[in-house]
Amino acid sequence: MPTVIQFDTQTVRHYDQPTADTHAVLDYPRPFVAPPRLPHGFSMLNISKDANIRAKATVNDITKEKADFHVTSWADTTLYAAIESVLALAPANLQFSTGEHMRNLLADPNSPASTRVDFDRPFPTPPKVVVFFNYIDLVKAKNWRLKTSAADVDAKGFTLNIETWSDTILYAAQVGWIAYPEDITHILSTTVNTHEVRAWDQPQALQSKSIKFGENVEFWKSPDVFVALNEIDIDYRFNLRVRAYVDDVTQAGLTWHINTWGDTILYSAGISIIAFNP
Repeated sequence: MPTVIQFDTQTVRHYDQPTADTHAVLDYPRPFVAPPRLPHGFSMLNISKDANIRAKATVNDITKEKADFHVTSWADTTLYAAIESVLALAPANLQFSTGEHMRNLLADPNSPASTRVDFDRPFPTPPKVVVFFNYIDLVKAKNWRLKTSAADVDAKGFTLNIETWSDTILYAAQVGWIAYPEDITHILSTTVNTHEVRAWDQPQALQSKSIKFGENVEFWKSPDVFVALNEIDIDYRFNLRVRAYVDDVTQAGLTWHINTWGDTILYSAGISIIAFNP
């Protein structure tokens, strides 16, 4: 079964000592028999408003016991802090299919907002699909609006959407995705959004909500939880600051949080959640 890993840049350096590449070699909670698959996404970002919003999460030098986790920025961007959330999957666990897709409007101005993604091998029935950002490049002088979602899921694949709206200028974004059989009772995935607790035009720093897992999910203990961002809508006049996490995790449910701080104006944000018993 999967295991969750988090790399917080603030475990390597203080937020007010930004560098272009922050990384650390971390051991997995338990070793694998072969190098695992490591789909990953952002659960927290803190980036200066004074340059374009550029951030990338990567994983290098993957072995059976450990990997080198990176969060990078480039050009004149100042990235104060970030958290990279990782779901480590055993390579032999063929129940899961994973991948990444980039929409790069710098390389191809006609790059479509929606694209068909085919699984490596078909599922018996349409699976559950979870999507999240691990690379963003947005112009500084317009509000930062970005969203990803999965649609038209069937046994062979799905449509991946990477889109923005209004006057936001997107240069590039990359999405990681995870698909798994819909009938596994000890895994739950869902997407949540600040829209569930308030309107977008009533921004506030803190928002949270408790959710129940439901009778179709069978956890024998409090599950491990993977969380990553799938949407942001943030005012460009102040730094981009957003953090998503969960707490009060039990066999029956959890509480999600999507917060900001300082003078940031967070209109809305969304996250993807995967809860499971390892």
